[in-house]
Amino acid sequence: MSSLPVCQTLLLELHNGVLHITLNRPDSRNAMSLQMVAELRSVLAAVRDDRGVRALVIGGAGGHFCAGGDLKDMASARAQGSSAHRDLNRVFGALLQEVQQAPQVVITVLQGAVLGGGFGLACVSDIALADHQAQFGLPETSLGLLPAQVAPFVVQRIGLTEARRLALTAARFDGHQARRMGLVHFVEHDPQALAERLDEVLAHVLCCAPEANAMTKKLLLASAGQPSDALLDQAAEWFSEAVTGAEGVEGTMAFVQKRKPGWAP
Repeated sequence: MSSLPVCQTLLLELHNGVLHITLNRPDSRNAMSLQMVAELRSVLAAVRDDRGVRALVIGGAGGHFCAGGDLKDMASARAQGSSAHRDLNRVFGALLQEVQQAPQVVITVLQGAVLGGGFGLACVSDIALADHQAQFGLPETSLGLLPAQVAPFVVQRIGLTEARRLALTAARFDGHQARRMGLVHFVEHDPQALAERLDEVLAHVLCCAPEANAMTKKLLLASAGQPSDALLDQAAEWFSEAVTGAEGVEGTMAFVQKRKPGWAP
């Protein structure tokens, strides 16, 4: 069995072949810091070749899944210049690729905020379970930014038509709407029902042979096409230009100062 890395931003629990990964920065609604990205990638690498780990269940502490990228990391990157923003953005794309391509069945349990990068994680899961009151959205354009690394995975998950509407309006929507557009598979009305649904899904997963599942997932992803390295590299460049430009500075400052940005009515 794999030895798991020591993590400060994640809680890890391995039980009966299922690795439960809990994003654990509840004070920031589990915003995705650079450290959390690095720790998630190290966990994925540790279990990649271990067929004794059959499923990965990703959830969040404190009633939220993930509120997106950590603006504090963006602020510190701003002081280092545009290349730091590009690199910070691109490493999250690498995480999304690695979650998408993990040989294990990846299940997300979505509660509270499922925004930006958290929305992206939901899109690369094999099976997504949501609380009916979960709040989904791509808020980046309302901050003067781009959903740069997330966008190709969103399009792959729910199609171009819905992705355009959501990304260009920063609209929020709940679990029922997420189910209707094919983002999530199951919607439940309370934590107990969500836990019971997770147990049911895991029972089905564990009936399937681990290597057969790994190869079937690889085949399905290859059949659907993959967001490419070149596209994600270009997206990181555009993100860097946006976050250091006038709109990005105004949008992120307005968010921190809890006011509307200058372009908002």
